[in-house]
Order: sequence, then C-alpha cells, then structure tokens
Amino acid sequence: MEQRVLGRTGRPVSVVGLGTWQLGADWGDVRESDALAVLEASVEAGVTFFDTADVYGDGRSERLIGRFLKERPDSGVFVATKFGRRVEQRPANYTLDNFRLWADRSRENLGTDQLDLVQLHCPPTPVYSSDEVFDALDTLVAEERIGAYGVSVETCSEALTAIARPGVASVQIILNAFRLKPLEQVLPAALQAGVGIIARVPLASGLLSGRYTAQTRFAPEDHRTYNRQGEAFDQGETFSGVDYATGVEAAAEFGGLAPEGATAAQTALRWIIQQPGVSTVIPGARNPAQARDNARAADLAPLPASTLAAVRELYDTRLREQVHPRW
Repeated sequence: MEQRVLGRTGRPVSVVGLGTWQLGADWGDVRESDALAVLEASVEAGVTFFDTADVYGDGRSERLIGRFLKERPDSGVFVATKFGRRVEQRPANYTLDNFRLWADRSRENLGTDQLDLVQLHCPPTPVYSSDEVFDALDTLVAEERIGAYGVSVETCSEALTAIARPGVASVQIILNAFRLKPLEQVLPAALQAGVGIIARVPLASGLLSGRYTAQTRFAPEDHRTYNRQGEAFDQGETFSGVDYATGVEAAAEFGGLAPEGATAAQTALRWIIQQPGVSTVIPGARNPAQARDNARAADLAPLPASTLAAVRELYDTRLREQVHPRW
C-alpha cells in the first residue's frame, strides 16, 4: 500500500489506516477474538497505522492493540493514541502532571516504552492557545515518553490554531464527502507547514457505506443511537453532524458515483485519499472483511474531475447549510 510521511513525525504510514474506536466501545459489542482478527486482517492488507485513544473502552482498544503488537513485533505498525477525555473538560486539567499520568497509562496498555504519537483528544478550545500545554507536551518528548504529539480537533479554527504551533506533528479532523470545509483552509495550511492530516469519520459513521436506510436501528449502546443531538459528546462525531434522514438520502445519491467494481465506502475513502495534504484516512472495521475492503480503496484509480464536482454539488445542495457554519 502507498505510504506517506505523517507530517512532522517523519514516519511513513499507510494511506489507509485503521480507526479502533469500534474495538473499544460505543459501537456495540465486539468480541476480543473478532477485534484481534480485524487488526490482523488490516496488517495483512498493508495497513501500518492504527489510531486509538485511552477512553475507547476505558483502555480496551489500547490493550488489544498492545496484545496484537506483542504477538506481531514485526508488523511495523505506527500507533497513534489520544488522551485528555478521562477528566472533566476544563483547560485547568491539561497539566504536565496529568499528561505524565495519562501517557504512562497508555504506555502500559500498549506495552511500549515510548508512544509513537499522542494527540490531545478534542480538548476545550482555549487549550489550543495555551503555551503551557504545548510546553508540557514538549517535556513528554524530551522525557522520551512520547515520540511526537498532535491534536484531534472538532473545528477548522481549532485546526488552524494548532497548525501554527511549531511542535505539532499532526492534526486529526473530520473529513469526508459530507464535511468539505477542511478543504478550504486547513489542508492547504497543513501542507504548507508540513503538518500531517489524519482524516477521521471518513464514512460519516457508516452513512457513506450506503448500507443504512430510514428504518435502520442501532443498538442502545451505539453512539449512533444516543448521540444524534450531541447528548454525550460533540454532535459532529455522529453522522458528521448531518441529521440521519438527510444523511441516508445523500448517501444514496453518493453511492451512484461509485466507479464500476468499487463500493460506495471505497469510493468515499478514495475521495479522501486524493485530497492534497491528507496523510492517512482511518476508517473503522468491525470484522476482517470490512478491514480488507477498506484497505482496497488505496488501489482504486483516482476519481475523475466529474466525480469530484458531483461530490461538491451534493454537499452544496444537501449538506452545507447543516454542517458548514458549525465546524
């Protein structure tokens, strides 16, 4: 699979990575054996980048990755984790002492002396403007607890603030065919600064796979049930902030743009891969077949200009009003 350098980490990663939120929690139950099979299938398909967080299943996702990497020390996987969501979301909690505690917990979970990449996990907006916060992250690098640091953001303005920081290696942001705003300023700024872009929620919580209808029901413990209005965390994390009925209709239209031999999901991933500035895209997978299908998106030919224009028209006519002003 094609490899791209992940910004200021200087490390190559696969253009299709693996998001492991599903393996921890909030997407319904996933058995341990199934989770390990997803990791194995991803690596076999050429994936060399896993994204996780200390709150995914209260560390379950990290621990599963750590177990897998212990069994596959030759896998060459770069692991990005996130911290900051284990406490009340107040800027005062983003301290060096807490950072050390959180990093050490993740190091134990993952079974490593040094974390490849730690990302602030969508912290309160003022955190991005705090010199003390980024000095603390620099200290973690100096102490060799972490190799590099980045941020995961909710809004484009947060991303731009982070990109201006000289130590920020990467920015993780929601980017998909239903969320085009990052194309305007964030991706060009990251490209110019040499900051990596990790594209998350690439399938709009599964909408862009085209598998869901107005009658689809999700499990009670699935965030697609309990967070549609942002009840638990930022609404933009669920269906990219698009209301479900509109999203189902727009996804059906998007599915008609898939080239012959490609699924709607693969087309959505291919669209992200070819955006200038993107380092890697991190779809999740609940089973090995999904993991392999996602990885195949890297083999698709670039989408033609006519398809890119159709994605833009779909966004402008159906979705822009809902999501563009908010994120």
